[in-house]
Amino acid sequence: MARVYNFSAGPAMLPEEVLREAAAEMLDYHGSGMSVMEMSHRGKIFDRIIKEAEADLRELMNIPDNYKVLFMQGGAHLQFSAVPMNLMKNGKAAYILTGQWAKKAQAEAARYGDAVVVASSADKTFSYIPDCSDLDIPEDADYVYICENNTIYGTKFWELPNTKGHILVSDISSCFLSEPVDVTKYGVLYGGVQKNIGPAGIVIAIIREDLITDDVMEKTPTMLKWKTHADNDSLYNTPPTYTIYICGKVFKWLKKQGGLEAMKERNEKKAKLLYDYLDSSKLFRGTVEKKDRSIMNVPFVIGDKDLEAQFVKEAEAEGLVSLKGHRSVGGMRASIYNAMPYEGVAALVDFMKRFEAAHPAQ
Repeated sequence: MARVYNFSAGPAMLPEEVLREAAAEMLDYHGSGMSVMEMSHRGKIFDRIIKEAEADLRELMNIPDNYKVLFMQGGAHLQFSAVPMNLMKNGKAAYILTGQWAKKAQAEAARYGDAVVVASSADKTFSYIPDCSDLDIPEDADYVYICENNTIYGTKFWELPNTKGHILVSDISSCFLSEPVDVTKYGVLYGGVQKNIGPAGIVIAIIREDLITDDVMEKTPTMLKWKTHADNDSLYNTPPTYTIYICGKVFKWLKKQGGLEAMKERNEKKAKLLYDYLDSSKLFRGTVEKKDRSIMNVPFVIGDKDLEAQFVKEAEAEGLVSLKGHRSVGGMRASIYNAMPYEGVAALVDFMKRFEAAHPAQ
């Protein structure tokens, strides 16, 4: 069977070139006589793999020397707990709620301290990013928290909040490596890799060194202390070695494509094609305020559940898969991460046009 265009929000499409390389090395990695998934994480070969991966990521994102790169397990969800445990010194933090994941992070933080909601877009089903230019942030807040790109609702912070001098913590899971980032504007950035970088299994955290200390919340589990992982070069315990290996290959693929400036240009072009059609369509409608639209996750609706189910089914028959929206919002969603080629989005738009012609809006 031919490969499909996979619009899944994660685990998501990976570059075909990377998959072919990995397939060629599956039984024998560089003459070692074994697969990367079989080799010791303490051995020289894997040591080179993880160090190269970190070096390539640092180059891609221009990560300053005073930031640590940590490969950890537990996905973004475990960092919902790790963030307050490592950063709450005054027992207070400010959260901006723009979707499910920020809500979950805030609820988790509330178990450990005062997680103050300073802005929210819940009033309009998270279809926009609230004005964050002059927030009422408590002076003793230890940090300000955002989910930068909202996978479910399709919104993106195109302007970072004014944190008024407080540490900014950002979950960048679904926009990771989609565009250049000024790392120095953040204290902590982290993201699960299964959306835009690699197979499920790790979360990559980029943390300013002064925030990695032994001064953490009492009874913080050893595995949730950032210092545990920083002191052991992400090898305190056995990490998901194969996931790190694939991520490393994706970093090299991104460098070959021209880096993050080139990816941003490519991603904007793909998103424009889809949004332009949605804006002209009489059948389909985008759900996000234009100024806050994500270029990674594009939710849209028809407004008729039966017709939406038919659309998803017929699209799948055309090799356009995983277009069903998240169970909490319904409708459809096209996740068009780095690995999705322009041709995939063009094929989707072409199908949408044909579907609309067959089902003209009443």
